Amino acid sequence: MPAYAPAALLFLVFCVSVLRERRRFSNAVILGLAVLCALGALLYRLARSGSPSVPYAVGALAALAAVALLVLVCFLFLNGVRMLRKEGRSPSNLLSLLAALAMLGVVALLATAAVVRTPVLIGLATAAGGLAVYFAFLFLCFVCYAFLYGRLRVRRRADFVVVLGSGLIGGSTVPPLLAGRLKRGRAVHARLTGRGGSPVLITSGGQGPDEDLPESHAMADHLIAQGFPAHLIEREDRSTNTEENLRYSRAIMEKAKPGYRCVVVTNNYHAFRAALTARRVGIRGQVVGSPTAAYFWPNAMLREFTAILVDYRQSNAAMCVIIVLGGVAAWYAA
Repeated sequence: MPAYAPAALLFLVFCVSVLRERRRFSNAVILGLAVLCALGALLYRLARSGSPSVPYAVGALAALAAVALLVLVCFLFLNGVRMLRKEGRSPSNLLSLLAALAMLGVVALLATAAVVRTPVLIGLATAAGGLAVYFAFLFLCFVCYAFLYGRLRVRRRADFVVVLGSGLIGGSTVPPLLAGRLKRGRAVHARLTGRGGSPVLITSGGQGPDEDLPESHAMADHLIAQGFPAHLIEREDRSTNTEENLRYSRAIMEKAKPGYRCVVVTNNYHAFRAALTARRVGIRGQVVGSPTAAYFWPNAMLREFTAILVDYRQSNAAMCVIIVLGGVAAWYAA
């Protein structure tokens, strides 16, 4: 049992951190470390058991990991091709394909270094492998905690429901992605009203250079056409990105009710990063997500993860420097 003590301690820290503030990326990392320590303890106990089946179990795990990696690469490659066909060749739509190619590149470099074993290749393989493991660990932490965060129940009381904009089609038409957010916003509003509340729904989005009207106005018109009461809608029409969506919506809510609570609605792939941004700008509330097309989700999650890496660029840059220095040390040692 002492072998599992670090995992238990980390899980306890995770639970306390979530109860204090669920909108932290550190929660995802702590949970990942707890799982990693539990797996390490399990492998340690298997190794200490002296069972003749241990080598077979280790071999089976290695084979399973290799098959899983191959399946993941194929999935990302096919998803990247589908994204290009359905969504166009914009840089943000290339992330699935680039991730698959990067994984193949790292595997090829590791295999070449294992065969050739020159100092330069050993150093490059050590650095590339370390970076791959680091980013893969963070991504798994992000995906798992984002999944958990998306299933947290909405608090019983909320004074506002904020629906974030995402762009218009043809300058004035609400696209299906945004229509899904508005549908989820209506459902959350109806649930809160059924609990005895009387929340105001805020549509949040300014006017882009290629749009005929602010997104918030098009969103409000869409809701009214669906039968939503016009007097329960407030428009925030100055924002140009998620952070401004939340900052300007916060100003509206604080002016109307200083001690407000709110629920912010976006798409499920964007919910956790929006929650991190909401915490940073001082929003008092929870973020929930609406469903997204299955083919769009993997690339969107990679895009959200990349944005989070940029948000925490200083700590990530420091870790990358340490890993690269480890590769240099391996080069000198070889």
